[in-house]
Amino acid sequence: QVQVAESGGGSVEAGGSLRLSCEVSGLDYPTYCMAWYRQAPGKEREGFATIDSDGRTNYDDSVKGRFTISQSNGKNSVALQMNNLKPDDTAMYYCAAGDSRTICNYSPHEIVTWAFGYWGQGTQVTVSS
Repeated sequence: QVQVAESGGGSVEAGGSLRLSCEVSGLDYPTYCMAWYRQAPGKEREGFATIDSDGRTNYDDSVKGRFTISQSNGKNSVALQMNNLKPDDTAMYYCAAGDSRTICNYSPHEIVTWAFGYWGQGTQVTVSS
């Protein structure tokens, strides 16, 4: 059974930094795609960063240069370093795992949520101005 769990959310002032972590267990596939999504109140859940089993990363323009996705222990842990946070970054942040590397071939915001079979419960990030 695959389990995904995020941690590290919180409240920060604009310009500050946060680091989110995603722990994944039970994902027994040789190739995979991991992603971070976020959902602001009244808006759809949108992807903004991906990393595949070869370590290739991709970012939405809205976070490029400010956020960094990385992995450690192979597919067991995915982190998101967020710098220069803005009030528009306020949202619930979700980690997603998929059992195919090809999912990551698309831009993060183009990947439909159902492409990922495994999701965490989310962690709240609030950025005040």
